[in-house]
Amino acid sequence: MTESLISTITPFQWALIGLSGMLIGMNKAGLMGAAMAAIPIMAGIFGAQLSVGVILPMLITADVVAVIYYRRHAEWGVMLRLLPWTMIGVGIGALVGGTIPEESFRSLLAIVVLAGVALLAYKEIAHRDVQVPERWWIAAVLGLAAGFATMVGNAAGPITTLYLFSMGMSKNRFIGTGAWFYFVVNTLKVPFHVVFWGTITSDTLLINLVTVPVIVGGGLLGLYLVRLIKERPYRLFILIATATISLRLLF
Repeated sequence: MTESLISTITPFQWALIGLSGMLIGMNKAGLMGAAMAAIPIMAGIFGAQLSVGVILPMLITADVVAVIYYRRHAEWGVMLRLLPWTMIGVGIGALVGGTIPEESFRSLLAIVVLAGVALLAYKEIAHRDVQVPERWWIAAVLGLAAGFATMVGNAAGPITTLYLFSMGMSKNRFIGTGAWFYFVVNTLKVPFHVVFWGTITSDTLLINLVTVPVIVGGGLLGLYLVRLIKERPYRLFILIATATISLRLLF
């Protein structure tokens, strides 16, 4: 009889999986950057490709917590401009993601996002009216890149954060729009992982089931902490977190 995946996990690895689940929950509740350590931790336990499939249902669980809390704060027009292009990017990533060097793509993504962060930081700190174009092709380019990045490595966070942040939303609308956006995108990614990549299986779903309590707990903790942060400090926090994530992708 083939040994099940769940039976190979050591107690120490379970502790790391639980920590990853809590960080993912906090991240989705609005503490962007909290999950930076989760992706390499999970990759170290399950391997790079399988870990993407293990993490995806964890992300969806955390998305549900965020959507329930921020359900009335989404900017649907902004989300719907980005969503179709993102799903095309997901499809491209599913088909050809394995043929493109991941390091090269991540480096390019990081450079683009860091340039955008620098522009938005100048706008925030200097209080200058830097106009961010809202033309359709901006949503198309960023959506395609985000879709590809989320499919090949759950790495779309910095680029979608950059797009949503540039719209000048309030804290709750920023988090609510992102929560709905990621919930839809992550849910639509599931068939690709089941059918094309085989990275979501009955074994991985059992692991996900065990992590539900810590993900929910992390989400509730994140919601509490976000409520304590005022609007302007939160915007500066998002810029710093996005820049940090992008630097990690670069190096």
